Amino acid sequence: MGFFDRFKKQETVLPEPFDVNNDAIVAIADGELIDVKTVSDPMFAEKMMGETIAFRYAQDKVVLCSPANGTLSVMFPTGHAFGITMKNGIQLLVHCGVNTVEANGDGFRILNKKQGDLVKAGDPIVEVDMKKLKAKYDMSTMLIVTDAADHEIHFIKEQPVKRGQSLTA
Repeated sequence: MGFFDRFKKQETVLPEPFDVNNDAIVAIADGELIDVKTVSDPMFAEKMMGETIAFRYAQDKVVLCSPANGTLSVMFPTGHAFGITMKNGIQLLVHCGVNTVEANGDGFRILNKKQGDLVKAGDPIVEVDMKKLKAKYDMSTMLIVTDAADHEIHFIKEQPVKRGQSLTA
C-alpha cells in the first residue's frame, strides 16, 4: 500500500438483492431483533404507527436494504427513513434511529435509489454511519407496518437475524 492509498475513500461493497416471493418481509441487515418496548421513543415502543419490530446493529457502518419487493414509496431526503409499498398493498416504513431527523442527513448516505423506484428485497437503500450517530442518538432501527392492507402479519420473536432472513412467523 502506497502512502496516498490510505487517503482514498473506502468504497462500500453493496449487497445483492434476494429472490423472494412478493409476500415476503425480510431482515434489512445482519443484526439483533430486539423487543420494541425497549426503544426510547414511545411512538415506536407502543406501536402507535402500526405493528413494529426493532433491530440493533453492532457494526460501525450498516447498509440498510429493502425489507420486501415493491416500490420505494417514501424516501426521506435526510436518509433516516424510507417506505416500501409491497405489491399486495402492505406498506412498510424503515426508521433508522430515534430523533435522527435532527442529524439532517449527516451520517446517512442514500444509495442510488429514489422515491418511485421498483425495489427487490435486499436492495441496498441507505448506508448508515452507526458509530457517528450512536454518539448522540438511540440507533434502534424500526420496521413498521403502517398499512397491513387487510393482511395479518405476525413477526418472529427477538433473536439474531441475517440480512434476507424471513421476519414473519
